[in-house]
Amino acid sequence: MSIQSAVLFGLTEPAVDACTLTAGRFWATSAALLGLGGTILGGLALARAARKTARVASASGLVALTVGVLNLATADGGPGTGNGVVGGVAAVGLGLLALLLGGRALTR
Repeated sequence: MSIQSAVLFGLTEPAVDACTLTAGRFWATSAALLGLGGTILGGLALARAARKTARVASASGLVALTVGVLNLATADGGPGTGNGVVGGVAAVGLGLLALLLGGRALTR
């Protein structure tokens, strides 16, 4: 049985197009951007010793980390399936970095 006939008979799911914005990709990308913003704010808070900026960086890092983990936990497949796996991994990494930078700036 060829791949085309398997897709026609519904035996496999066709891969989602790379440019399609699914709900999983939307939430993962949003969380990754939030984590990126938190990382930038955490770096600024470390450089300038701003407590309010450090709190915002820590909070955005925690939200990005939580959304990224939830997205990865609910993903049905791997990268390229439209579940936002790559964005979820980026959100976890950036959220953790923002949380660490914000926490470090708060303890100084």
